[in-house]
Amino acid sequence: MAEENHKQHHGHGNSENNMPEHMEHETAEHMEHETAEHMEHNTAEHMEHNTAEHMEHETAEHMEHNTAEHMEHETAEHMEHNTAEHMEHNTAEHMEHDAAGHSEHMHSGGAHDKHTGHSPKMFWTRFWVCLILTIPALVFSHQIQEIFGYSFSFSGSEYISAFFGTIIFIYGGLVFIKGAKNELMNKTPGMMTLITLAITVAFLYSLAVTFGIVDGMDLWWELATLITIMLFGHWLEMVSVVRAKGSLDDLAKLLPDTAEVTDGSGTQTQTRTVPLSQLKPGDFILVRPGAKIPADGIVVSGKSDVNESMLTGESRPVQKQKDSKVIAGTQNGSGTLTFSVTDTGDGTVLFGMMKLVKEASESKSKSQVLADKAAFGLTILAVAAAVVTFIYWTFFTNQPIDFVLERVVTVLVIACPHALGLAIPLVVAISTTMAAKNGFLIRDQTALENVHKTNVFLFDKTGTLTIGKQGVSDIITADGFDKEQVLSWASAVEAGSEHPIAAAIMDAAKEKNITPAKAENFSALAGRGAVADVDGKTIYVGGPALAAELNAELPESIRAAEEKAAAESKTIVFVMEKENGKTKITGTILLSDTVRPESAEAVKKLQEMDKEVMVLSGDSKSVVKSVSDELGISKYYAEVLPEKKTDVVRELQNEHKKVTMVGDGVNDAPALMSVDVGIAIGAGTDIAIDSAGIILINNDPRGVPKVVKLSKATYRKMLENLFWASAYNVVMIPLAAGLSVYFGFVISPAWGAVLMTASTVIVAINAQFLRRKKLD
Repeated sequence: MAEENHKQHHGHGNSENNMPEHMEHETAEHMEHETAEHMEHNTAEHMEHNTAEHMEHETAEHMEHNTAEHMEHETAEHMEHNTAEHMEHNTAEHMEHDAAGHSEHMHSGGAHDKHTGHSPKMFWTRFWVCLILTIPALVFSHQIQEIFGYSFSFSGSEYISAFFGTIIFIYGGLVFIKGAKNELMNKTPGMMTLITLAITVAFLYSLAVTFGIVDGMDLWWELATLITIMLFGHWLEMVSVVRAKGSLDDLAKLLPDTAEVTDGSGTQTQTRTVPLSQLKPGDFILVRPGAKIPADGIVVSGKSDVNESMLTGESRPVQKQKDSKVIAGTQNGSGTLTFSVTDTGDGTVLFGMMKLVKEASESKSKSQVLADKAAFGLTILAVAAAVVTFIYWTFFTNQPIDFVLERVVTVLVIACPHALGLAIPLVVAISTTMAAKNGFLIRDQTALENVHKTNVFLFDKTGTLTIGKQGVSDIITADGFDKEQVLSWASAVEAGSEHPIAAAIMDAAKEKNITPAKAENFSALAGRGAVADVDGKTIYVGGPALAAELNAELPESIRAAEEKAAAESKTIVFVMEKENGKTKITGTILLSDTVRPESAEAVKKLQEMDKEVMVLSGDSKSVVKSVSDELGISKYYAEVLPEKKTDVVRELQNEHKKVTMVGDGVNDAPALMSVDVGIAIGAGTDIAIDSAGIILINNDPRGVPKVVKLSKATYRKMLENLFWASAYNVVMIPLAAGLSVYFGFVISPAWGAVLMTASTVIVAINAQFLRRKKLD
């Protein structure tokens, strides 16, 4: 249609369509997770309430939903530099605020999760109660009295440790027993099952010793300290996980609480403030300077620059004026805008992004599936190791039964596979948040995991490497004329036209700050061009057909340009002056689908990563070759219909190449679905694209190298976490089983709990380092 319209108006063609001492260290480092940098993001009200009471009242939903920007500040470096003073303020109840709802949201999807139905507040409260109850259990323990050389006893004191140990088992251990029940019901035995086995064995044995059923040393103080440390460890772990998780609510926080509804006149005199829930399509909203935009809509009056970086990754403010689209959650600049609401609530672009981020966080890659299987296998291995430990120390040594049971309990605790189970999810959550902050969304985690492994990047041309619409590529002038003059005359004649070519000429004049002269006696020449009087001269603007009709002289410089433009399938517009019955060509304007300024940098960065970049287009060979040559791309496929693009992909895959394709997500849908990784570019506000695993919100192809960098960093961090989690179990299980005895020491159940918690925290901290990766 564009070509036909062009011929009708100008008479020429255009082919361009288209993560004791060790515990204290780890704990302080992790708990001091919110530094001054984080606190700078909190409001005065939040700072005033950053006490136990505040933390108790912050909901998990806040934790689940920290924003991409907020999470960006919570890096490993951030964690390492927190001070003890802040830790004193950042009490359990605050962490509760930052996690309770996260727990509910993050774990509601699967009953197999050990924290289903739990909240950090519950773990924190039970930890403090059990810690207080553990003191008398320790003070009256015979073993502790022997170790420290004191005696503190009276009639009935031998039952005090048992009394408090039983309360701790029931009150503090109940959460683990319930968790084990859920795991077994779902046939996914894991951490809760192992902890329950450990504390139940210790409890029943100690009970039997206390009432004289069996001879031996009870384990009441070990049981009390084990449960207390496990409660603290689980609270700490939940906070670690939540802080590592990305965040939906952060996106939700981009929205203001209210909106100013006006009558649509553009004035600020008659407005009323309403909550967002009352907004509906058709309402007129007044957005004052610096305010956030409350809904999607179309500008009806005003002019301003809007910051859309929080959604699109575009660092520069975008100018908005009448008929421009505005997006909920973006921030207005210095001007005032009035817009008509088109979508609210779950119909907005922001909600669509939140949905995609949530889906991406919940999706599982092949690495995650493998890690899940390994964690399940480790649980079975832990039980088997505990059985072997019991058999060995009971039948092949002279160790007392209390020693044997300590070994069994320690094995069950220390072998908990939670660090292994968290190795991948933590990295996935952080990478998903980083992606959203940088202007691209992950629909499929496998796509992000694999994109750095692909060696061929196929780019669609139109709208991907090029702008996708006509633009002035060059102006060639005859002797005696300059480019500004020729463009000024052409823009004067085309000022009133809405034709795509006229729009391209007007855009070029605007970019060069050329104000079109006043044109008089304008006349459209059907199918050939237009004519008008400009600066007292009769100026014709049209294609080769009009030039031939006017018998216009064709200077040699213009002739060479015409031949070159024809070979490259560029549109040719002549600007001619008629004087004394004679028409002369003053210059020619060449139009084409211009290459995006960012494309060359994107291609160069990919090539520096040893990626082979190719162009796949339906345009003519000359056009595709021209674009490829300009961008330094040696291989291209031209004149390939959309339905035939899959054949090209299959051909490359048959050569054992892994292919990533970058296209518009609509015309290129079949090809995007057939490649190893599909990236939809230029989705803009239309993010409901099913054909691609990764979506670039804006039209900047430089986002593709960013995706590759994040993919490589994410994959490396996954491998690191899997190594740390696996190495921990390989080393610690034999030591816990009793191998350490031959080295002169034993690992108690309590220390087993400390080490298990530390392993989880280490994985959480390591995942945080991913935030430090620069994608630019």
